[in-house]
Amino acid sequence: MNSFNIVILFSILVICIAAEDVDPCCSYPCQNQGVCMSVNSHKDFTCDCTGLEYYGKTCEIPIVSRRIKNWLRPSLTTMHKVYTGWPWLWKLVNNVPFLHRAAMRYVYLSRGAAIQSPPRFNSGHDYITTESHFNTSYYARSLPPVPQHCPTPMGVAGHRELPDIDELAERFFKRKEFIAEPHGTNILFAYYAQHFSHQFFRTDRARGPAFTKGNDGVDVSHIYGLDKGTQDALRSFQLGKMKVRIDADGQQFPPLLRDAPSVHMIYPPHTPEEEKVALGHALFSMQPGLFVMATVWLREHNRLCDVLAVEHPDWNDERLYQTAKLIVLAQNLKITIEEYVQHLSQYKVKLSYDPELLRDEPQFQFSNRIHVEFAHLYHWHPMAPEAITLGNNTYTLEQMSFSTKTVAKHGFASFVQAIATQPAGALRHQNHGPMLLDQFKDVVRQGRQLRLQSFNNYRQLFGMPKYTSFMELTGGDVDLSRQLDKLYGDIDALEFYPGMLLEKSDSSVTPFTMVNIGGPYAVKGMMANPISSPHYWKPSTFGGPVGFDIVKSTTIKDLFCRNMKPGECGHIAFHLPAAEGQSQQQQSNSAELSASSGSSGIVLEPSPVPNYSTLPGDNHSSLMGSKTFSPPAGMTSTPHYATNYRRALTVDDLDFIECQPPSAAQWSSRHNNYCRLREAHPI
Repeated sequence: MNSFNIVILFSILVICIAAEDVDPCCSYPCQNQGVCMSVNSHKDFTCDCTGLEYYGKTCEIPIVSRRIKNWLRPSLTTMHKVYTGWPWLWKLVNNVPFLHRAAMRYVYLSRGAAIQSPPRFNSGHDYITTESHFNTSYYARSLPPVPQHCPTPMGVAGHRELPDIDELAERFFKRKEFIAEPHGTNILFAYYAQHFSHQFFRTDRARGPAFTKGNDGVDVSHIYGLDKGTQDALRSFQLGKMKVRIDADGQQFPPLLRDAPSVHMIYPPHTPEEEKVALGHALFSMQPGLFVMATVWLREHNRLCDVLAVEHPDWNDERLYQTAKLIVLAQNLKITIEEYVQHLSQYKVKLSYDPELLRDEPQFQFSNRIHVEFAHLYHWHPMAPEAITLGNNTYTLEQMSFSTKTVAKHGFASFVQAIATQPAGALRHQNHGPMLLDQFKDVVRQGRQLRLQSFNNYRQLFGMPKYTSFMELTGGDVDLSRQLDKLYGDIDALEFYPGMLLEKSDSSVTPFTMVNIGGPYAVKGMMANPISSPHYWKPSTFGGPVGFDIVKSTTIKDLFCRNMKPGECGHIAFHLPAAEGQSQQQQSNSAELSASSGSSGIVLEPSPVPNYSTLPGDNHSSLMGSKTFSPPAGMTSTPHYATNYRRALTVDDLDFIECQPPSAAQWSSRHNNYCRLREAHPI
């Protein structure tokens, strides 16, 4: 036998051995959430169908009662069309109280039931362990990681290697021109989404993308701080109120960092002390829109303390602070469900935050865990515009990074009006701005580290049929489908996050799959909040009927208007104003042209020294202001990172930055990089 034949036989033997060692669970044979277990040294498998109302080798056969339920139950596609269409039906339902309550109860229960509680999986194992429930330093997972040693990264489908991330980003996700969101979504919506969601999306970068530092729900830590030290540093300890600066017009703004030195914030080293602000999240310093959101909630907290002090003159500072915080938490839930999710979903049923509907529903569990899939799904960087126009000036996001000068120059009310009347970007492919394309790459890279299952597997888990081709996914885009098929090799190999943005547009602000996976996570998380439980949801929790009425009546417009000067409050909503004789789409197109036209805007790079002459004709002390509170005795300054990294940083970079002390030359130069992003620690 010659050497060539020996090589051939050896290769065949290796292939046969490898084939025998392939875990049969790599092909995901079990249906209807059956649990796959390989047996006989990977020669066979079993599916555990316990409690599923299905039986058979792969849990594919429904029992009679399940078969009837499946026959009677409309598909998610049908329900979505009903929710987003049929206005005559929802006009009737919304105006008949018992019908509306029944519709909302169904929304709460059906969405909540889609999320397993307690969760079965985390990223540490691809099977159930005690860690899944008790180790809350992990994000929970809805599906376990792809089994190790499978033939392909997605199990058995697709190529042996996933597409190059840089090629994927450049070809399919990089913005060539700004695409405005077609449902009239404004920039205020985008800033609200980022500000609200990062109270619970707090990835522990030092440990890796599987881990979280958050508290698994809406806890208003984005306003008050995550840890006790930060919370205390932001408090005045007087009448329950938060520390503020008061400008010349008597308006309240968050304190300077020097007046809350133990708060961890991220600023470039050349930022003057007079411009560093202490906020509830370390990277909310990165954009003035987040500063504005922090400011309005700070003002609302202090306003509530005044209301409560009148109702309860005997209450001390601690009671006023804690009760105002409870009201703010409930206001967050109400605004988010009734206005933010309402606009996001484009449902015609009028969504309402009404915990009373769950009072007699024992099957609903008031517990929640944040899932890593939810954190990945919520990377909505395509919504970021190229720029924001204020008056006759257009500012890019990079120009506004780590600065509140636009708010100082144009005023709080003008900034709010600008972001409420200019369009956000469409949540889709080919719409990541150049500054945020690295964020897309980072999310995809993390998904691979976490071994997230395919986009199609998640569709199946949440009750949607798998797509059978890229043509079906993209709605018939021949060129896009051909390119994706070449890169991935199989629709079942398409990754989770890219699939979300590659899907054809839908009647909601997000594509269909995103709203039907994100919706259950969001509704379960908010309605399972302790505030929504029967033991909390009562007037006494909020300081009596007055506080309870504030919770039940607050809108996003109320929040801003009662915390702005009289006459300053204009259009406040999560959508563009519908001007007389002009459709929202026309307005969107007009604003799009405005947002993409102005490269001549004022450059707002922070100066190495406090020099406000770059903002002529304004009272520059308005935000660098006057009256401050000193921190309580015993508080000491803690180190904080600083960076002048040349792309705009986002909250995803928190604890992902490493800097060297700047030299004298670096202090005088704005273009030297002496900070860099660390590699995420592997799981």
